[in-house]
Amino acid sequence: MIKFSNVSLIYPNSTTTVIEDLNLEIPEGELVLVIGPTGSGKSSLLRLINGLVPHHTGGILAGDISVDGISTALVKPGGLAHLIGIVGQNPANAFVADTVEEELVFGMEALNLSNDVMRKRVEEILDLLSLAPLRNRAISTLSGGEQQRVAIASALVTHPKVLVLDEPTSALDPIAAEEVLSILHRLVHDLSLTVVIAEHKLERVIQFADRIVHIDGAGVASVGTPEEILRTSSIAPPIVELARVLGLKEIGLTVREMRRLTNEFRETQKVENIDAARKIGDAVVEVKNLQIAYAGKNAIQNISTQIFDNEIVAIMGRNGAGKSSLLRAIAGISENNSGSVLVCGEDSQKLEGKKRRETIGFIPQEPSDLLYAQSVKSECEQADLDNQIAKGTTQEILNQLVPGISKDAHPRDLSEGQRLALALSVVLSANPKILVLDEPTRGLDYQAKRVLVKILIDFARLFNRSVVIATHDVELVAELATRTIFIADGELIADGTTIDVLLSSPAFAPQVSKVMSPHPWLTVADVVSALNRVN
Repeated sequence: MIKFSNVSLIYPNSTTTVIEDLNLEIPEGELVLVIGPTGSGKSSLLRLINGLVPHHTGGILAGDISVDGISTALVKPGGLAHLIGIVGQNPANAFVADTVEEELVFGMEALNLSNDVMRKRVEEILDLLSLAPLRNRAISTLSGGEQQRVAIASALVTHPKVLVLDEPTSALDPIAAEEVLSILHRLVHDLSLTVVIAEHKLERVIQFADRIVHIDGAGVASVGTPEEILRTSSIAPPIVELARVLGLKEIGLTVREMRRLTNEFRETQKVENIDAARKIGDAVVEVKNLQIAYAGKNAIQNISTQIFDNEIVAIMGRNGAGKSSLLRAIAGISENNSGSVLVCGEDSQKLEGKKRRETIGFIPQEPSDLLYAQSVKSECEQADLDNQIAKGTTQEILNQLVPGISKDAHPRDLSEGQRLALALSVVLSANPKILVLDEPTRGLDYQAKRVLVKILIDFARLFNRSVVIATHDVELVAELATRTIFIADGELIADGTTIDVLLSSPAFAPQVSKVMSPHPWLTVADVVSALNRVN
């Protein structure tokens, strides 16, 4: 179905090739996973499949790519629309209609399908992706996760033979992600749909992959089965890291397989008691009886909570639960119907200028909203100037997060993960008292995520700061958060130590905790620590 023949790609002004002499054949009905470090070229590989690279992006391409026998060099990307559905890293950039149903219809109208066919397919796809309750909603009012499901639906509704997805689960909660990937897996097996996915959250998708393409960031691509690639790959999900730590001869790719492989180990370990007590300092954020509504629908319903010094608090819940609304209220940029939010004793909505920057640092779901300069260098220099700090401080933070980003690159030309790192560097350089992040790991690989965890922990502990994150990344929460708040339909459902909240939720529990149950371990580091105590 898809064939790469001696394909090499390099962008203008770049010193390294994105892909070097790649030969790859993807047959009909196969699900291929593309992995690699942040900014290594995964998105470029996906865009080669439908000709967006180099037709729209530029670049020097050698070799040939064909899809269903059609060479992408001979047709414009629009000429493959009937054959290939594509979902980008940021779905909001691709929407053209106002409502969900209109967005689903648009692609079929472009293909000149009959009204009867369109009506039938709309109903099918609304049911398939559980979007029926949202059919008449304005896309602009949807949460990031809901928008992502709409984007996947609009790609599937045209019945393509090939579906290309870039970070399709990045904004989805664990339950929604499992549902979407299960649907794709079923379409691959039942309808011989060919699916190519680039994804950083390997723990979600690895069990569905037939093969992996690993791009190393220097142009070299390795192709093999998940077992072959992950045996030596520096990029691996938590359960593979667990297998390596325990010295297992086999690598389990699912929780079920890993429980079988670790059965003897679990039985020889004594189950520890959980000491989940947490120290309480001074309250720096006070939310009292907060209520927020959009178009008459409650997003936040009478929530009251506090956030204290040195805490790293994770806010979790399903897509559309109200996480982003609560974060925006804390940051002081939402319109609250009733209640109040005090940050360091002041109304968060009344903070302005330098005082706001020094009190609250906020990074929204789309970090590009914070970037306005023409180059990475200009962004960093302006942040140094605005925050009255030593020249080069912001650039140094960026180099810690994601090294190797060109100073002369335009922020809009960076990958999602690189843009997030740049925005985070700009905000962190102000050393705010409260750091608020909405989905901070979108587009970040495991290494960048580990660096982010260390930076946020150091920020909270060394500088006596507080961090609040809204995220679906349960592995991040397990590594980072000291406390977790769970909300559903705008209401506070659970509020406690991270280990208590995560272990009590099968859907939101991290992989290691599922494998090692009943032991109260959330991460590979917890297992290593337990082993060291025994030895």
